[in-house]
Amino acid sequence: QLQASGGGLVQAGGSLRLSCAASGRSISSGTMGWFRQAPGKEREFVAGFRWGGGTSTSYADAVKGRFTFSRDNAKRTVYLQMNSLKPEDTAVYYCAHTPARMVLSAIPTPTSYDAWGQGTQVTVSS
Repeated sequence: QLQASGGGLVQAGGSLRLSCAASGRSISSGTMGWFRQAPGKEREFVAGFRWGGGTSTSYADAVKGRFTFSRDNAKRTVYLQMNSLKPEDTAVYYCAHTPARMVLSAIPTPTSYDAWGQGTQVTVSS
């Protein structure tokens, strides 16, 4: 239901834009998240977006100012623009969604989401 794409190999300082397209599910409501998982590490929160009153976007401190969440409701697609990439950004990136409009404190929690994309590999070389 969620299809992530756009990963690849890029040099440090470069940029990538990840996409997450939905099928059979509306992602123009609820809460959307981007997570990543590096080898041997737990899945970690990257960015989240909550639709509705008080619509808000949140970012992990490690990516704040470098990554930007955006969306195209007509295309049922969300994006993660990643600039100034660093080797430590290397990971498999996942998009996730829940129809629930979560409280802000729940947005970084992977178990808050009920649908996940398959992941796309991002590799940043030094």
